[in-house]
Amino acid sequence: MAAELHVELVAADRSVWSGEATLVIARTTSGDIGVMPGHQPLLGVLESGPVTIRTSEGGTVVAAVHGGFLSFADDKLSLLAEIAELSDEIDTQRAERALERAKAGDDAAAERRAEVRLRAVAVR
Repeated sequence: MAAELHVELVAADRSVWSGEATLVIARTTSGDIGVMPGHQPLLGVLESGPVTIRTSEGGTVVAAVHGGFLSFADDKLSLLAEIAELSDEIDTQRAERALERAKAGDDAAAERRAEVRLRAVAVR
């Protein structure tokens, strides 16, 4: 059996994804980080960006994450996000319209959220 870590991706309003993985890539305030089984314990602040999870079955799960924290110890990774949604839940056309509205309204935070959602869809 290949080494794996248990991952919990939780948003403020729901559990988004839970399962076994071989690699998780996330953006933190210190930069992008990859976490694999056996990684040193860590605590980090999540920045808005896609989170990529390579599952133990060989699949890939991608989520758009907007802020939060990550914690890793004893091969257990917790991603506690303010907002998170799986890429297959994202309506691309709606995200594109949101991006256009944000640009027209000069709303930098909304623009960033829409861009992250679109990047998550592109990664999947």
